[in-house]
Amino acid sequence: MLDLRLRIAYSEPCFMSARPELKIRDVAKLAGVSPATVSRVLRGSVPVSSETKARVMDVVRRFDYQPSHLARHLRRGRTDLVGMVVSDIENPYFATMVQEVEYHVYQRGARVLLCNTSEDATKQSAYLTVMAGERVSGVILSPSDPGDPQIGRLLDIGIPIVAVDRRVGDPRADSVVAENRQAARRATELLIGRGRRRIAFIGGRSEVDTGSDRLAGYREAMLSAGLAPSAAEGGFTTEGAQLAMKALWAADPGIDGLLVANNQMTIGALEVLRSVGAELPGQVALIGFDDPPWARLMDPPLAAIAHPLPEMAAAAVDLLFDRIGADGAHQPKHLTFPLELRVRRSCGVG
Repeated sequence: MLDLRLRIAYSEPCFMSARPELKIRDVAKLAGVSPATVSRVLRGSVPVSSETKARVMDVVRRFDYQPSHLARHLRRGRTDLVGMVVSDIENPYFATMVQEVEYHVYQRGARVLLCNTSEDATKQSAYLTVMAGERVSGVILSPSDPGDPQIGRLLDIGIPIVAVDRRVGDPRADSVVAENRQAARRATELLIGRGRRRIAFIGGRSEVDTGSDRLAGYREAMLSAGLAPSAAEGGFTTEGAQLAMKALWAADPGIDGLLVANNQMTIGALEVLRSVGAELPGQVALIGFDDPPWARLMDPPLAAIAHPLPEMAAAAVDLLFDRIGADGAHQPKHLTFPLELRVRRSCGVG
């Protein structure tokens, strides 16, 4: 039977402002079901008959029932939050990745706690410390610092980590990445096949594998063709790419091909090429990474290497929830997705 004060509060409007908090057992009694059934209806984790669900939700709506998330979290020792830490939220690539991850996490009844590091290792460490304090269920991480000790500390206390786009140093973490090395080599070979010989490369940060792998693929293609590599690091930022492009052009104003290792740096490189009057693709054939929405709107349209972001995000969330629901040790999984070279006129083809 419901507490007397509770029944009075529901029947007398003058007591509404002081209404005691409704418990899950009260909802169950009002709906004529068990507390476990109420929990299943609210979580949506187990199929419940439409009639039973309707009775429970009618009580929830009539009495404005709010589940005690805090109590549940204290019992379980963690929240229904999934942490996501990305290295540059201004980059359309990561913005799309966040959107895809959030969709899949929400479908599982959890929520995303998003943090942006702006390629700052100190911020990453601080945010991962917050994740541990909040007792998130797990973390999806695109690392600015793959060797951050906080990664290991999270794993030590049972919070699983899936690295996405970039791997981390701790071998216990799962990862979902792309075939960056092979893709960079294919793109460089395409430029070589179109008769370009003085092909330059603007790379990202060499301490993360997206930076080092793309540089390695470019160098392999150049050396295999008997050509001299010419590379500069742009730090995955527009400003860094501007400096890198200026240095490359000063060293060799006869550059006839260019591969740029992400979309933010492509903007910086294009600004410098425009300032020196270099024409695309007549003088410089260009291929970028990430294929942002504006790539097809350029004149000429930008050739780009595209990631299967929806598939990578879904795989990362699947891996994370497999770990969240697992007991004991497991073998980490490392998934690698192929990249698509989308040929457009900026590279002198099409």
